[in-house]
Amino acid sequence: MKSKHLRDIQSEPDYRNIPINRVGIKDIRYPVVVLDRMDGRQHTVAKVNMYVNLPHQFRGTHMSRFVEILNRYRHGISTLKIREILDDMKKQLDSETAHFEIEFPYFITKSAPVSGEEAKMEYTCRLVANSDVDYYMLEVKVPVLSLCPCSKEISSFGAHNQRSIFTIQIEAKEKIWIEDIIEVAETSASSDIYSILKREDEKFITEKSYENPVFVEDMVRNAAEKLMRTKGILWFSVESENMESIHNHSAYAQICIDMRER
Repeated sequence: MKSKHLRDIQSEPDYRNIPINRVGIKDIRYPVVVLDRMDGRQHTVAKVNMYVNLPHQFRGTHMSRFVEILNRYRHGISTLKIREILDDMKKQLDSETAHFEIEFPYFITKSAPVSGEEAKMEYTCRLVANSDVDYYMLEVKVPVLSLCPCSKEISSFGAHNQRSIFTIQIEAKEKIWIEDIIEVAETSASSDIYSILKREDEKFITEKSYENPVFVEDMVRNAAEKLMRTKGILWFSVESENMESIHNHSAYAQICIDMRER
């Protein structure tokens, strides 16, 4: 049976003379493979955003082509592949600019500090790239433990502590390992945290944090010092939200530094 010609409405002209900055697909969940420093590659599921610009003369873009491009890179998405993905988006969708963004859970096997019990820790990561610039942005959210120096100083015994979330964003041209960013955050707090702990591990972390009290201001300054010494970083933002255990609010601090201006 002879196939009927199907009208391509998206490619038809538009006469309103208004270009669109970004058009594409948003929040599609897709299995991907990302670089893993320990094991080489890690399989995970990402939430993906893909956009291109649309010149004023076109009515619409071809949405299915975004998924076709994504599918070609399902066996390995990394900073090494991003430029290829952006180039494919521009070519396949006949656009001048392209934007690619993935957010995904990243897992690292951590051993408890005393017992050595192993379990997976989850970290939320986001990778963003735009064809207009020659660098990418990596964001990593890291849960940590902080203990209040003031509480320790004024109390006869004990001190209040809180679970804190570091959010570190970096812009870089070269590969920066997710694990390195996690290490910056965990070593800037009173203690890192774990998925599984035995009693001897709890004792160790409690005493470690008590001997290493930090304000939220200390935490972001500690992390900023480490990031400033990290080769390849062009710009960074480090922020911490400490979810207070004795106050009805969170404590918050942020530092942004453009290394290109230093």
